[in-house]
Amino acid sequence: MDIYEDIRKGERGAWVSIVAYLLLSAFKLFCGYLFASSALQADGFNNLTDIVASVAVLIGLRISQKPPDSDHTYGHFRAETIAALIASFIMAMVGFQVIIDAVRSLFEEQTGQPDVRSAFVALICAVAMWGVYLYNRKLAKQINSQALMAAAKDNFSDALVSVGAAVGIIGAQFGLPWLDIVAAIAVGILICKTAWDIFSDSTHRLSDGFDEKELGDLRGSIARIQGVEGIRELKARVHGNRVLVDVVIEVDPQLTVMESHEISDRVEEKMRKIQKNVLSVHVHVEPKIE
Repeated sequence: MDIYEDIRKGERGAWVSIVAYLLLSAFKLFCGYLFASSALQADGFNNLTDIVASVAVLIGLRISQKPPDSDHTYGHFRAETIAALIASFIMAMVGFQVIIDAVRSLFEEQTGQPDVRSAFVALICAVAMWGVYLYNRKLAKQINSQALMAAAKDNFSDALVSVGAAVGIIGAQFGLPWLDIVAAIAVGILICKTAWDIFSDSTHRLSDGFDEKELGDLRGSIARIQGVEGIRELKARVHGNRVLVDVVIEVDPQLTVMESHEISDRVEEKMRKIQKNVLSVHVHVEPKIE
């Protein structure tokens, strides 16, 4: 199977986000102006900035499809992780801006009451963005794409921002403008938390971090392979949406080179069965010394 096929599928999700943001931002800005809702207009401008994050994800997915070259012998898969990292920065900026705007509104006079219809517009857009989130999350899990999952979390955050805008507009109808502030701060904190999670995961992967439990599962599977007498060392790292495995196994010193090679082949085959996204398995054989 073409190892780049999953990445090309991920591009569909990035394009879905970009088109959704373009349509929803235009709709929100128009309705915000029509119904005199600054909250809805701010939400529309927020969606425009989110297009940048989706474009960054799309570019990362495109670059990660480039074949290996003299400078990148393992390929360019990590461009996808870098794209997720960039998306986390953009999300953090949006989250901080939402919180800053909410705090600033505490010291500003209310400039009239927006049309209640703008709240329904915000809720409709929230539902639409929730649908985009579910689509991208499902696709990201299917193809094991960190960049697309970051885009999905950005979609989720934007759905929450729209809900927050609707809460503020409805609160203004009942003389409760503080609802807008509370909702905005809560949404801003959640966006920043999501951005931090993406940032933390991306930096962990870029620094060759690997889940200890998953590594323990790999060790247990290798130890059960016929012919493997012991495991001296096992290392694994994530390369974009792919996994690289390095293992040093011990075998009976009386085995021939061909027999030892066959054991190595079994280890490689087993790793690829356990980890469907394994890009490379390097097996080094050492004699078992009593």
